[in-house]
Amino acid sequence: MHLVDLNNFFQKGLSADPESIALISRRAQWSWRELDEMTDRLAKNYLALGLRPGDRMASLMPNRWELVVHYLACMRAGLVMTPLNYRYMTPEIDHALELSGAVALLANAEREEDLAATNLVSELPLGVIYFEGKGSEKLSIEDMLTTDPLEIELPKIDPSDPIAIFFTSGSTGKPKGVTHSLETLGWMCGNFVDKFSLTDTDIVLPGSSISHIGGLCCSLTTLSDGGQLIIARTFDSEEILPILRDFKPTLFGMIPASLFELIKDEHAVHDDFASLRLCVSGGDKVSRVLEQEFLDKAGIIVHELYGMTETGNIFFNPDKTTEHLGSVGTLPIGIQASIRDDVGEEVGVNVPGNLWVKSNCTTIGYWNNEEATREAMDEDGWFDTGDVMKVDESGYYWFSGRKKQIIVHNGSNICPQEVEEALQSHEAVAHAGVVGVHDLVHGENVVAYVTFQEDHRADPQDIIEFSRTIVGYKAPEEIVVLDEMPFNATGKVDRVTLKRLTEDAHHIDLTPAS
Repeated sequence: MHLVDLNNFFQKGLSADPESIALISRRAQWSWRELDEMTDRLAKNYLALGLRPGDRMASLMPNRWELVVHYLACMRAGLVMTPLNYRYMTPEIDHALELSGAVALLANAEREEDLAATNLVSELPLGVIYFEGKGSEKLSIEDMLTTDPLEIELPKIDPSDPIAIFFTSGSTGKPKGVTHSLETLGWMCGNFVDKFSLTDTDIVLPGSSISHIGGLCCSLTTLSDGGQLIIARTFDSEEILPILRDFKPTLFGMIPASLFELIKDEHAVHDDFASLRLCVSGGDKVSRVLEQEFLDKAGIIVHELYGMTETGNIFFNPDKTTEHLGSVGTLPIGIQASIRDDVGEEVGVNVPGNLWVKSNCTTIGYWNNEEATREAMDEDGWFDTGDVMKVDESGYYWFSGRKKQIIVHNGSNICPQEVEEALQSHEAVAHAGVVGVHDLVHGENVVAYVTFQEDHRADPQDIIEFSRTIVGYKAPEEIVVLDEMPFNATGKVDRVTLKRLTEDAHHIDLTPAS
C-alpha cells in the first residue's frame, strides 16, 4: 500500500493531457484544466465568504458533479468537509450539525422546507449555500463556481490535520463523527489503487453515494490517479443502464441492494456490462443469489469487499473463480488484522471472533468524543471494528455479522446475514431482514421480515421450512411479510427499525428498571 499525495491532486491528469476529460455526468463533462480551475475558484470563494482552514463545512446533497468539486475545494481550502447523508431528516441534520460544529452548509434547495424545521440551520454563522436554488436572493454554489474570486492565497495544508468528518450509519446508536486527515485518506486511496490495479486508463463508476466513505474514496482515488470519474445522480436502472451503455466504465461498484435491483431489471442485458473488467460490492453481505444472478447476466463475478467508515475498505476478494464466493477476501499489504475472543486472545483458524485491525488508513478519532475513541482503539493503534469474522486456512476472511446484532439462541450464535441469505435464495423473496427477539426459554428467537419479488407470493411457513433445509436450527421461528423493506441511511437493511417493530409486536419493554 502506498500513500497518495492529496495536496497535489490533479498533477497526474494535468501532466498527461489537461484538455482530456476527467469528470463525467449525463449532463456535463469537464477536462482536467476546467476541473482544476473550478476547484481553485470555489476554494477561494469559500474563503472569501469568511470560512477559515479548520472550519467544518457541512453538505446535504444528492450525487452531483458539483458535489465532487465542493469536496475538492474544501480540501484545497483546508476546510473540514462534513457530508451528511441525503436521507437525513430534521433530527439527524441537527445532530450532525451540533456534533461537528459546522459553520456553513451546502444544501440542495429541494430540502429547504426540512432545513427550516431544524433548530440549528438558522444559527449557522455563515448560513446556507444552495444548489439549484430558485431566486437571486439565495447564495448558490452555481454562482460561486462561475464568479471570479478575490485574490486570496490558498493555505498550505498539514496532512495530519482533520480534513473530513463522516457519520457512522447509526446501526448501534447515535451516529458518531469519524474524523480523517489528508494522510489517512491518502493511504486509503493508495490501498484502492493497489487492490483494484487502477490505472489512468480506467473509467470508474461509483454507483453509490459520494457522501459516504466508499463512494468518496473511490472518486478521490480515480481523479488522483488520472482516471475518468463518472458521477451517477441516482442508483436505479434508469440512470445506471444508460451510463453503462454510453460511457462504458471499466470499474463499477454498488451496494448489494442496488446491484440486486439492477441485475433484476428486465431491460438489463449481457452487453450492458461488457466494458467492465471489475465489479465490486460491499456495505452489506453479498448473497449467493446476487452472485449467481450477476454472473448469469453479466458474465463476471461480483468481487466482495469489506470496510467501514473508520478504516475505508480493508478486505477485497480477488478470486476470479467461484471457489471463495461469500468471502470478503484477503488482507492487502499494509493492513494487519487480528481475530480475538472476548478477553482479547487471538482465536484459531475457522473460529469466529472479534475483528481488530491496524493500518495507516484508520481514523484519527471520533470528533469531540474521546471516550468513544478510547473504547475503539488501544494504545498500540489497533481498532475494534465491532464485527465478527473468521479466517480460513487460505487466508480468506468470512464476515459473520455485527457483534451487537448477533442473535444468541439456546446458547448458539446466529448471524443475521446467514439467515437472510438463505431466505433470499427462495424464488419469491426479494429482500430479507433478520433480528432476534427476547425469549425467556431460548434467550432469543429468530424473527425474519421479507418482501416479495414482483408477481411472486409464498406462504411464510413454506419459506421457514425452505430455510431450514439450508441453515437448520438457525431458521426463523416467525416471518413477517412487508410491503417495503426499510433501509438505513447507507442502504443496508435497517435492523434497528426491524428490531423496534419486533419489540412492539411482542410487547417487549427493554427500558431498564429504575
